Amino acid sequence: MENHSQIPSTSPEVIPGFESLILGGGCFWCTEAVFQRLEGVEKVVSGYAGGIVENPTYRQICTGTTGHAEVIQVFFDPKKISLEQLLEVFWVTHDPTTLNRQGADVGPQYRSAVFYLNENQKETAERMKKELNEAQVFDSPIVTEVTAFCNFYPAENYHQDYFNLNGMQPYCQFVVRPKVEKLKKYFADRMKKA
Repeated sequence: MENHSQIPSTSPEVIPGFESLILGGGCFWCTEAVFQRLEGVEKVVSGYAGGIVENPTYRQICTGTTGHAEVIQVFFDPKKISLEQLLEVFWVTHDPTTLNRQGADVGPQYRSAVFYLNENQKETAERMKKELNEAQVFDSPIVTEVTAFCNFYPAENYHQDYFNLNGMQPYCQFVVRPKVEKLKKYFADRMKKA
């Protein structure tokens, strides 16, 4: 695999007044649906990060050969929800102990990852990962990759807001909905009011 430094960095979108965080937790339809429902989250964009192909397509990502992970860029108001709270939701609503896999979705594009945008995000993610592992919160060690941001490409339009627009499709019912239900079970107090 080529070195990421050979690919020009693509700056992530910026929304004034909001911080952003880039997370990979398996299929981005799932992570997008979870994070859209959190109080303090302004916007969630599904996309691809960490690979060696510029402007990749979904078809290319699905081969598992581009090095990208399916991710979301989360724009949040730190006065309403903290970085720690977002990372807690991240680790609880997907399986951070399986390498390159989330349920039936298998391949490096489904890896668990935090692509940090600054030193605070790096330190916080690494500290929380270490604390969760030491406390043995999960049956197996967390394998979440904590790595520096190198690129982010928004996914095609039909991937954006996917669960909200396609919630009755079988994949949404059997894979995405349980993650949203997990959010309701563990973090009801952090959810947007209807």
